[in-house]
Amino acid sequence: MENYSKAEILRMVEDEDVEFIRLQFTDMYGVLKNVAIPSSRLLKAMENKCVINLTSLSGFDQAEDTEMYLKPDLSTFTILPWRPQQGKVARFLCDVCLEDGTEYEASSRMILKRVIEKAEKMGYTFQVNPECEFFLFHTDDNGMPTTISHEKAGYLDTSPIDLGENTRRDIILTLEEMGYEIDSSHHESAPAQHEIDFTFENALETADKIMTFKVAVRTIAKRYGLHATFMPKPRMEVNGSGMHLNMRLLKDGKNIFRDKDGNFSREGEAFMAGILQHIQGMTAIFNPLVNSYKRLVPGFEAPSEVTWSTDQREVLIRVRERACCGMHMELRSPDSSSNPYLVFALCLAAGLEGIEKNLKAPAELREDIRKLTGEEKREKGIEALPENLGEALKAMEQDFLIRETLGEKFTKSYLKAKRKEWKGYLAQISEWELNQYLYLI
Repeated sequence: MENYSKAEILRMVEDEDVEFIRLQFTDMYGVLKNVAIPSSRLLKAMENKCVINLTSLSGFDQAEDTEMYLKPDLSTFTILPWRPQQGKVARFLCDVCLEDGTEYEASSRMILKRVIEKAEKMGYTFQVNPECEFFLFHTDDNGMPTTISHEKAGYLDTSPIDLGENTRRDIILTLEEMGYEIDSSHHESAPAQHEIDFTFENALETADKIMTFKVAVRTIAKRYGLHATFMPKPRMEVNGSGMHLNMRLLKDGKNIFRDKDGNFSREGEAFMAGILQHIQGMTAIFNPLVNSYKRLVPGFEAPSEVTWSTDQREVLIRVRERACCGMHMELRSPDSSSNPYLVFALCLAAGLEGIEKNLKAPAELREDIRKLTGEEKREKGIEALPENLGEALKAMEQDFLIRETLGEKFTKSYLKAKRKEWKGYLAQISEWELNQYLYLI
């Protein structure tokens, strides 16, 4: 990101014929919200004078906090390449603030910034590299999304089998035009499923980029008559979409996950142990939808147990070393619907606690977990991840670190909203139930 001054931004807006500015922020669920202003109001916006009413937005205390102010992060200014080239549209990512400029404690971006500040005081820099998966489906005659795709491509297939290759190419070209560094992209294992991987960057910058990435993916897909979805499990017979999170921690520019002998360091183990200790409660954030838990079932690639390994692929956390990015750990449970600000914040907070308490990780899994029986898993002390959103919310409520990291105000609002979602789901009668029981009982 560039460290733009107000004068530089005003000059770019004039030189590039920018007519509208979008002031964007992220809600509790990781959904991007937007206020558009004409460029004539840009200076007012950069002085944090743009007021929004939060009464109708989830995740904000409607009893206390109704009017808030948007504080643009000047480093996030960019012109949106998919908008018209005459009368262009630019955007800022913003922090939600009080009238005096104090950042709102329950905003997703602020939560991540607080944890990053703590890490910096301890001398650490947290870098992440997400692997973002999504599906490209056809739309119907009315332009509404379906779960239909005519392609049969699988892992790493290319055209003409991969029917989404041109869409994926244009997505990457668009992102690069916006200054993104894309590490790689490919077709994933399920038909119509794709993955685009970022490079390692600081956590806040990466979370910001993921929010714009999702908009770009949906926008470019629509040009091709397709619907892009980050729904974790839109089709039951294939793998769901994850957001595998590669992490590394630097101190004085050095990757602390690798010791002087080239092995996984004790500090790295402690960081990982902190995540494993809190993973049950964090799952309600990493996998925030009722549908998320259809992905976390045995028989597919997503992990369903709390395990780690250096050589087994089907574990929750995989410790790896590659020439391109050094020693790092890959957390494989978060899905593509999760709020990246919260995912990064909780991983960092839990990892830092692990280092502070010098925690030790459980025994490394050296066998293929798919070949272990339930009894063998119990003998090894392998715990399962929550099986549904209801279980995950109970674990989240009981975890003090999560409440402390997210803040009581955010935690209370999130639990209330998600419990309502869970109860709403439990009241539904599914087609499966009707097929299973209607004619038999």
